[in-house]
Amino acid sequence: MPSVFVQGKPVDSYPPLAPEARRGRVRRITEVGEEVLHKPCRDVTEFGPDLAALIDDMFLTMYVAEGAGLAANQVGVGLRLFVYDCPDDDGVRHVGHLVNPVLEPLDPAGRRLLDEQEGCLSVPGAMMAVPRPDRAVAHGLDKHGEPVTVEGTGYFARCLAHETDHLDGQVYLDRLSRRDRADALRQAADRREEVFARRAANVEALSG
Repeated sequence: MPSVFVQGKPVDSYPPLAPEARRGRVRRITEVGEEVLHKPCRDVTEFGPDLAALIDDMFLTMYVAEGAGLAANQVGVGLRLFVYDCPDDDGVRHVGHLVNPVLEPLDPAGRRLLDEQEGCLSVPGAMMAVPRPDRAVAHGLDKHGEPVTVEGTGYFARCLAHETDHLDGQVYLDRLSRRDRADALRQAADRREEVFARRAANVEALSG
């Protein structure tokens, strides 16, 4: 079994950080409550250097924030696009980006829901249990407009579902009960300074 899949295809070796990150600049991550996170994103219609530069910035921003995925509206851009560098439950690493992604509907009879911890870079420091299907298949395009299909299980399936939710204007708090949502926001308030201090230190480390 290959240990790394890039854009849904197995590769023999891959660096610790996606090469895109070396070209990127760090952008501010939007936080829950900001309008861009709570409305559906527009389809990407222009493929070119601006889109490639946005993807580069999103990879670096994701690594600085120690995330497994990052949607474009998390850097304030309301386009249907996300990047990811995420392991599945078997330790296989998945790296890539997906433009205009659509999750394939799964047969309810054949899917299992996993109720596991989930966090979000736009709710810094909070972790809550969120039920998600144990498998996901996403279809979309790459930055050149070529079709891509990505399949994930376990934690990577969770990542694909979480990032697609973002593009639909939904954060994971929207899937929680009122009490759990309040708990998550309390966690974020308590840990926010610590999270931002780590991000600042990572900016120094990654740009040094």
